[in-house]
Amino acid sequence: MIQIAVFSDVHGNLPALDSVLKDIEERGISQKFCLGDLVDFAPWGNEVTEKIKMLNIPCLMGNHDERIAFDIPVVPLSKHSEEETNARFIAIDHSKRNITEENKIFLSALPFHMKVQYKVGGKHWNIQLVHSSLSSNDTYLYESEDDEVFDLMLRESQSDIIVMGHTHLSFKKQLENHKWAVNCGSVGRSKEQNRLASYVILTLDEEKITPQIVQLGYPLEETVRKIEESEIPDYYADFLRNEKVPHG
Repeated sequence: MIQIAVFSDVHGNLPALDSVLKDIEERGISQKFCLGDLVDFAPWGNEVTEKIKMLNIPCLMGNHDERIAFDIPVVPLSKHSEEETNARFIAIDHSKRNITEENKIFLSALPFHMKVQYKVGGKHWNIQLVHSSLSSNDTYLYESEDDEVFDLMLRESQSDIIVMGHTHLSFKKQLENHKWAVNCGSVGRSKEQNRLASYVILTLDEEKITPQIVQLGYPLEETVRKIEESEIPDYYADFLRNEKVPHG
């Protein structure tokens, strides 16, 4: 049996990341992967990036990482309210101004997606890791998608399971032939009602893959306080307190 942990969407929330990494370590899981979005919306973008580097955790490039690394202009999203749109511009600008050049270079060199294979007994398991989809790091795929959407991704990637992030909403969906589509949720900016830090554990044995979504509390008020003390809009502190409703 092999266990691996997959997490995503830290968004500068160092206390949440530390809590997830501690939980993974306490479970004795050594294999870890991150699906990207290390930066934006909480004030520890540099510290989160440096921790991923220091621990040598394989990490993908999320859409926020790409925007910060290459200074891509922010485009308003129709799903956002005027308040969220304004807050988003300020928060992303804060990241662009505060990210170190070394970390910017690191983000710019992250891979777009990753496929790993594990051998358990006589069985080879193919695991496809993406930030949001095979062709984009900014596509929103939810549990409500038709099975065919995920079946196509599994066929294209020739994998047994595809694990994604980006939407900040976790799910696990079993498809035909014992294949899976899984969203590991968000470490640092969950859009789920509980606002807990979320990640997934994949247990591989010779017969099957079993995904388990793990959600845990972290020092949320520490994150909230640091946001309020920074130039990041208080909108994101209110969001973490579940006083703001996310749109999409």
